[in-house]
Amino acid sequence: MQCFRQVRMVSRALTRGKATLPDLPYDYNALEPVICAEIMTLHHSKHHNAYVTNYNIAAEKLQEAIQKNDTNAQIALQNAIRFNGGGHINHSIFWQNLCNPKDSGEPSAELLAAIKKDFGSFEAMKDKMSAAAVAVQGSGWAWLGLNKANKQLQVAVCPNQDPLEASTGLVPLFGIDVWEHAYYIQYKNVRPDYVKAIWKVANWKDISQRFIKA
Repeated sequence: MQCFRQVRMVSRALTRGKATLPDLPYDYNALEPVICAEIMTLHHSKHHNAYVTNYNIAAEKLQEAIQKNDTNAQIALQNAIRFNGGGHINHSIFWQNLCNPKDSGEPSAELLAAIKKDFGSFEAMKDKMSAAAVAVQGSGWAWLGLNKANKQLQVAVCPNQDPLEASTGLVPLFGIDVWEHAYYIQYKNVRPDYVKAIWKVANWKDISQRFIKA
């Protein structure tokens, strides 16, 4: 039942009809020297595009299975829907979360106040989220999310491409992708260096807007 609920939430989070690869709001080289153009090109045009393509294939098969009342086929498609749909949701947020280093800025007054309330300081939040990202075993994401029930900011980790909101109920504000394809070409196997550097391209205008809208 939990798996079915997560898949329904993923499907609702995606637009009606087929999912499409979003354009980046900047050029592939805009995040240099933090993230090189080669990584961004492959990450967006190949990896994210593959999630979109495979989600659409799985979603179409799921609709066919529903129409045929084929429960076995519906169950068999759950992992593909969650993985590829989650990959599309996660990356669509991720691209907006990033910007040219000179445009990174600072959290809004409202977001900064919430960070200080829930973590003690901005640096403490960064340290906690960075530690969570570095500690992810295998592939996954670290997130700064908002618990709407108690109005608290929380750091959470999701394995693979599990989407934050469908998995935990937290509203995603800022995500750090720690799949190796996000950094290996440039940072090799030194994930901590990548995690430390990514804060230099955090788009605090976008992150702050997500907090206000949540």
